[in-house]
Amino acid sequence: MDADPRQYENIVVNDNDIHNVVLSYLVHNCYNETVESFISCTGMKQLANHLEDMEKRKRIFHFALDGNALKAIELTEELAPALLDRNKDLHFDLLSLHFVKLVCSRKCTEALEFAQTKLTPFGMVQKYVEKLEDFMALLAYEEPEKSPMFHLLSLDYRQHVADSLNRAILANANQPSYSAMERLIQQTTVVRQSLNQDHVKDGVLPFALKDFLKS
Repeated sequence: MDADPRQYENIVVNDNDIHNVVLSYLVHNCYNETVESFISCTGMKQLANHLEDMEKRKRIFHFALDGNALKAIELTEELAPALLDRNKDLHFDLLSLHFVKLVCSRKCTEALEFAQTKLTPFGMVQKYVEKLEDFMALLAYEEPEKSPMFHLLSLDYRQHVADSLNRAILANANQPSYSAMERLIQQTTVVRQSLNQDHVKDGVLPFALKDFLKS
């Protein structure tokens, strides 16, 4: 059930709260230059070591996003030692990015050797077996981009891994793994969906965040 938009005007939102939400999003996504400008314009307190950490996370994120996983792993081990030893899922995903890069470069022999030395050991754990089979299947296609596993070569997959890595590094530094803005959107969506659930049968359309943002 939608609330009367006129009621929104009765809710006072503190400017500092808005600033903190925006700053949280900028820091989370490593927009360091924008962070500096935003802090300067709003008069907020300077962040201690966040700017330096942001620059390091930004480099790691973009290396992962570009498929340069080995460099991302190297820098991650410098910034957050033992993180990948503890987070095997993330380590596997990063190694898989390098494997995919070799496959896309048609370096199949090198890809196979890399898989045997770096990926195959993960096969000792059952949950990685199916993933390994999907990645290894890419070698069977002359054009892996047209294979049933083409999604593993996509930017979306690299984005997913890069985002997961960024969140893991933040959590390792005892910082929120999700920005305040993401949490607010998640909470708003869950609450509105819950409120609307009982009214769907009465012809009320389910809550859609995209439609809400347009209203």
